[in-house]
Amino acid sequence: MCVVRYQSINPYNGELVKSFEEHTNPQLETAIATAVTCFNSWGKLTFCERAAVVAKTADILRGRADEFARPATLEMGKLLAESVGEVMLSADIFDYYAKHAERFLAPEHLDPNSGENVVTVKHSGTVPECAIAFEQLWLEAGAPVGAYTNLLISHDQVLKVIDDPRIRGVALIGGVAAAKGAAERAARNIKKSMMELGGSDALIVLEDADLDKALTWALWAKMNNTGQCCIAAKRFIIVEELADQFLSKFKAAIEALIPGDPMDGRTTPAPLSTEGALVQLVKQVDGAISHGATFVLGGKRVDRPGAFMPPTIPTDFLPDNSAYREEFFGPMALFFRVKDKEAAIALASDSDYGLGDSVITQDIWRGKRVASRIETGMVFVNHPTWTAADLPFGGIKKFGYGHELSRYGIHEFVNNKLVRVAPIDAPA
Repeated sequence: MCVVRYQSINPYNGELVKSFEEHTNPQLETAIATAVTCFNSWGKLTFCERAAVVAKTADILRGRADEFARPATLEMGKLLAESVGEVMLSADIFDYYAKHAERFLAPEHLDPNSGENVVTVKHSGTVPECAIAFEQLWLEAGAPVGAYTNLLISHDQVLKVIDDPRIRGVALIGGVAAAKGAAERAARNIKKSMMELGGSDALIVLEDADLDKALTWALWAKMNNTGQCCIAAKRFIIVEELADQFLSKFKAAIEALIPGDPMDGRTTPAPLSTEGALVQLVKQVDGAISHGATFVLGGKRVDRPGAFMPPTIPTDFLPDNSAYREEFFGPMALFFRVKDKEAAIALASDSDYGLGDSVITQDIWRGKRVASRIETGMVFVNHPTWTAADLPFGGIKKFGYGHELSRYGIHEFVNNKLVRVAPIDAPA
């Protein structure tokens, strides 16, 4: 019996675009066997041969950016311009590794005293067309069948894949609950794992900041992808001297945004990725209100078709409010006013998550000193937390563990193999 669990639903209007059947167990076995066969042959190619394929994926993405961006907008509600930006970022990442992977993985000579991978991927059930398009990209670029395999599988089949001895490692991008299950299963099978989970990133504005620049970055950091990024600013920590001015101008800027069709370039707030995401966010908002939070702006879903939540600014959060420690995945800007720099550092560090924070100040050295004291994986000074091919991406606490991108990312699932050659005349 075929089960339909993968559906493209346009969050702008709630319409079903297309449905896909899950893989049967025989189909799953064929996919894994093909990937294993590819693993045994793909790794024998030279770096130059493999780099050519990776570089071609970048060329295809750049040449057809709108084509690859459209499924992301249709399935996830991202603004089309943001989807194009994500396509271009992917191309930059592929180019980066095409140019540098051989150097990153080159043999290292040691002076003592005395691997290559294929990928199988299970995407969210809400973005099947994005997943299929990405698999087709690699095939078009010349990668052998099995180098990148998209699996339309159930939760039980995911566990089966993790248990399979032919699968060498597990990486997950998702929530804490899913990570606990996947990491536990990987550990049970003694397999390397990497977990990229949530974030509750803080954007700190110190009293010497240029207010106009701070507002520009704050709006971008909050509304990029409608706040649905792990690195989106979710907590806005403003030192007392600027707090009232910041809040007034930030509120006005957000109120000027016009929700609408993410395919329309005039739209600013796009819908959330799914109806389920909207329901969860509304539930969190209601919980915050019941525990004493005040809402300066927003707080209820938009009365129109689609998964729309207005930009929302809650304040007056106390530590005993459960929402104080939650991740709000959407256009929620939690506003905190603090006495001074020391209070800002303490509040930014007081989070169950530790991905990336940002500090806005006109004193660069002061910004660096503040950055060094915040308990998190990344800090950007005078720029919202962001990602680039050549920057290591990772965090601490409930963000998860491991790094992506840069030379650190490519080493996460590579075996550091030692080969030591003894002199011919060495004693037995």
